Amino acid sequence: MGNRISVLLTFISLVLLVSACKSKSFDSKEALLIYLKDVENGYHFQKSINGIDYALTYRPTDLLVNQSIGEGHQTEEVAKLRKKYADYLYFNLSLSANGQELLNQNLGSRAEFGARVNQFSFGMAEKVSLITQNRDTVPLLDYAYPRMYGMGNSTDMLLVYEKRPKTLKQDYLLFTVKDLGYGTGEVTFKIDTKKINQQPQLNF
Repeated sequence: MGNRISVLLTFISLVLLVSACKSKSFDSKEALLIYLKDVENGYHFQKSINGIDYALTYRPTDLLVNQSIGEGHQTEEVAKLRKKYADYLYFNLSLSANGQELLNQNLGSRAEFGARVNQFSFGMAEKVSLITQNRDTVPLLDYAYPRMYGMGNSTDMLLVYEKRPKTLKQDYLLFTVKDLGYGTGEVTFKIDTKKINQQPQLNF
């Protein structure tokens, strides 16, 4: 009798473990975005320092796939795109002050304004870093900064990093942003790699 109970408990534990490791799936992009923006789920991070609001959000592979597929897509197309985007890590970095873009802040001179525009447009590779638990730097492959010309609620950019298998075998990654000239000092976010390995998906 005791052996049967032990076997049953072991089976239940394995079922619970498999369920915990299974990626969540969503029927719509909107539902997935709501899930990602909930800080409790481990994909969205926020800090406010010296009046500057920082937000970092991991973008799962399927969000990129969703942007690329057309109407009436085939299963083979989804699989192909998933394979294409799965080789990279995507993050959205959002910066704001008083609910506005950082460039809306009073910078004191036209020259300083131009310097900040140039920094956001071309110099962020020197300001942001993705670092492994072993203190290795993950290469930044590309980033996109769409100018909103003061019409947005925040300064946003998409950052693309190389995904290396050994990187995601470590426990965590550190995403750092150097001081951008607003007196915040370096800002760091700690990312649990299990969340990336078990990233949520869309039901295409």
